[in-house]
Amino acid sequence: MASWNSIPMEVLYNVLGWVAFASWSISFYPQVILNFQRKSVVGLNFDFVLLNLTKHSSYLIYNASVFFSSAVQRQYRKKYGFDEMIPVAANDVAFSIHAVLLTAITLFQIAIYDRGSQKVSKSCMAILSVAWLAIAICVFIAIPKHSWLWLVSCFSTMQVIMTVIKYIPQAVLNFRRKSTIGWSIGNILLDLLGGLTNYGQMAVQSIDQNSWVNFYGNIGKTLLSLVSVFFDILFIMQHYVLYPSRKNATSEDTDAVSTKPLTIPSDHQHADDV
Repeated sequence: MASWNSIPMEVLYNVLGWVAFASWSISFYPQVILNFQRKSVVGLNFDFVLLNLTKHSSYLIYNASVFFSSAVQRQYRKKYGFDEMIPVAANDVAFSIHAVLLTAITLFQIAIYDRGSQKVSKSCMAILSVAWLAIAICVFIAIPKHSWLWLVSCFSTMQVIMTVIKYIPQAVLNFRRKSTIGWSIGNILLDLLGGLTNYGQMAVQSIDQNSWVNFYGNIGKTLLSLVSVFFDILFIMQHYVLYPSRKNATSEDTDAVSTKPLTIPSDHQHADDV
């Protein structure tokens, strides 16, 4: 079993990991708090919440399996080398548990608070149906062969796909409106910090072990950070460069926007309604 070659590198690895955990975790709270204050979820896109729950549930299954399952770990080392360290850290598991919990709380708020006329779109239900059907097929394929590492990798792939799908509508909405008013840049900055420190954590482990298997051996974590950083930079460009806030915006405009939570348009919601 591999061990750390440098204690300072191990400490730095843990520090970066928990900074990423804190940054990503804090970003969940503004929406939950806003829903509680308003006793309403009108304006919060239900598709986004369901896609997010699917994404984080898949990531939790992957992280927990790789971190706790000796069978998955044996297959990982057999595939990538017995001297390789397991690429999932305790902070990865903690983040996934926290993310699923906070997203589930948001879903519960949707059930108990004023929803107006909003509902989950048919396109979202179709995407989720296809995604979980694909996972079910993977389970049936993996069980006879005991291909546990391949199976958990399927969950990792699904969470990456969900991450991509989740970000695109907001980027398109900002482009159509030529504005980022109503889209929290603070959340994006925290997300970017989490993505960069997550990459830093993986790089520290790779440098210490003199091996880059950590990146392609945990492709889900690598792609998750890559996708997050890409869209975060895109949103930052939209907010500060392409569509900076109007200096002469009236207080009425600002108040009207500030009362609405983060939204991602569904197939029945027009961009102009935000």
